[in-house]
Amino acid sequence: MTRSPSSTSPLHRLALAATALTVAVVILGAYTRLVDAGLGCPDWPGCYGFLTVPSSPAEIATAEERFPHAPVEVHKAWPEVIHRYFAGALGLVIATLAVVAWRRRQEGAPLGLALGLLGLVIVQALFGMWTVTLKLWPQVVTAHLLGGFSTLSLLWLLSLRTSSWSSFWALPRPPRAPRLLRFALLCVVALVLQIALGGWVSSNYAALACPDFPTCQNQWWPTMNFDRGFNLLQHIGPNYLGGMLDSSARVAIHVSHRMGALVVTALVGTLAVRLLTTAGAPRLLRRLGGTVAFLLALQIGLGIGNVLLQLPLAVAVAHNAVAAFLLLALIAVCFCLWPTRPSTQRDH
Repeated sequence: MTRSPSSTSPLHRLALAATALTVAVVILGAYTRLVDAGLGCPDWPGCYGFLTVPSSPAEIATAEERFPHAPVEVHKAWPEVIHRYFAGALGLVIATLAVVAWRRRQEGAPLGLALGLLGLVIVQALFGMWTVTLKLWPQVVTAHLLGGFSTLSLLWLLSLRTSSWSSFWALPRPPRAPRLLRFALLCVVALVLQIALGGWVSSNYAALACPDFPTCQNQWWPTMNFDRGFNLLQHIGPNYLGGMLDSSARVAIHVSHRMGALVVTALVGTLAVRLLTTAGAPRLLRRLGGTVAFLLALQIGLGIGNVLLQLPLAVAVAHNAVAAFLLLALIAVCFCLWPTRPSTQRDH
């Protein structure tokens, strides 16, 4: 069946809108976590049994009667509720995406990707619930963070696959594209692992374990307990708000994140240089190379700023946001280098 690239434009526009909404959800999730509002509502999906934050004296009295061990803190409940509203809206948009893709499946719409996203967002909702019910258990918090980045990545991929920009589809592949693609995929894997490490730092409250830079506690190799810092068999039950690890374990986590940053900088920096200097590379790839280089430099600066400025909220939230944009840029690079694009094969 022959179709024009514009036939998927409604799906493309919806995917782009969902991608933008997911960026907002990721940023709101980071903000909620950083202001220690992850347990701002002790129940799920409501908040103290209400659809919104209890505010009147009567509502607050009822809420504290229902949850006597969780006094109402309105300034912490609102970030949590707003994050849930945005996440719920995203779930509805992704469900709509799946319906639209189903209806357009005969036209070549990427139905499998849309249905996979629908399944992922359902799993994300479960992790959102477990984040609260398991009281910020680090394993669940980190998995929830990775699920958010996975949702963002797949929505961006869906946006790229349903794009109707004919000049984009006609993009020539540069010399040695397969080798460059393999290296770009390695960069994506390294960045995802670094994001996971960042989530582990945040969920274990290890961001300030090293208050100086480039040393840690004025040492190049301070006392560290890696076994305890990366013990994934922590028992479920305590309230993990504020963290449960001792200093040496948190230092091990923090230093590991720094070492991961060195690896990511080396790999992604090399990729950016290769994109900018490869002879015969299309202009779009060169621009992506410049974007990757800029985002990498900005991310390094934000990471150092988090340490030297003692984790200011704006810098810490921006650090999460730039990680998301860097991941999207790398995915775009991989997509441009990919040898086949299934969603467009019927266009020719």
